[in-house]
Amino acid sequence: MSFPAGVATGIGSWPGTDPREAAAVIVGELVELPHLAELPARGIGADMIGRTGALLVDLPFDTTTRGYRIAAHRGAVSKRATDLLNRDLDALEEAWETAGLVDAQRHIKVQAAGPWTLAAEVELANGHKVLTDRGAVREFAESLGEGLVRHVTEVRRRLGASVVLQLDEPLLASVLAGTISGVTARERIPAIPAPDALVLLDAVIAQADVPVVVHDCSSAPPWELFRRSRADAVSFDLNLIDSADLDPIGELLDADKNLILGIVPTRPLTPAPTWRDCAAPAVKLVDRLGFPRSALGGRVSVSPACGLAGASESWARKALALCNDVARALVEEPEKL
Repeated sequence: MSFPAGVATGIGSWPGTDPREAAAVIVGELVELPHLAELPARGIGADMIGRTGALLVDLPFDTTTRGYRIAAHRGAVSKRATDLLNRDLDALEEAWETAGLVDAQRHIKVQAAGPWTLAAEVELANGHKVLTDRGAVREFAESLGEGLVRHVTEVRRRLGASVVLQLDEPLLASVLAGTISGVTARERIPAIPAPDALVLLDAVIAQADVPVVVHDCSSAPPWELFRRSRADAVSFDLNLIDSADLDPIGELLDADKNLILGIVPTRPLTPAPTWRDCAAPAVKLVDRLGFPRSALGGRVSVSPACGLAGASESWARKALALCNDVARALVEEPEKL
């Protein structure tokens, strides 16, 4: 299955606590590539790490004052995260059926924290980050890979849809730079060599066996690692890009990677941006890279700059509508922009 291009999508997180409403809006607005909503406002187990923890196989987890920690037994936190995920899947299935999309061979995107961000956030039982123990990192990645296969299979079964997987790796650059904090704020966990990081990331991507996009909305994504990876697409916040990033982004396109450009603000601005305002940076990027504007429809998709959990529900709807308008223009009339 090829990676869908020239479409609008979301990053994953959504405001509010109602999974049915979130699913109905997302499926209704994002015709070509809707996504499973994440609703972190519901608290423990509903954020990116908690959601991904619900996918891990044979690795129950609990919470500490600093975040999540591996537990000896499956307790209330693991059960809550799994329950929230199942509710979200039920809501998505209901919205899918209501829209008449079951077995319509449409695409759906699901999200999970990538193996390195997960290892940088979760603690072992001794209080140290998983990242400090290379054996534990491998075990985590294997568990995540197996869990993602099960997750993708269930989503495909429920919806009759082609699944796209997004791996969120906002901490990967920090993992490579050795700037992740350890037990104390002053302690730094040693850097992971890029070749080792690539091998582990690629293993998870290969195991998933579906089109994969790696997402990083930080100011310094690890472009070279993403270029060399098995990912089909790279998603990033275009507003954070400067001239030093142009060559690496061009190399992504040269390597046949698709791009998902985060170009629509996650919160309302004054004056309110039009779809042309949002499209302008994408057009400028392709022009500066020297690619034909036809690449905008064939290799580029659009999204909000990052997740929409902090937005109002009205702006979240508006942001998706803007994404749709931009994506349509990039496909239908790139030369006129």
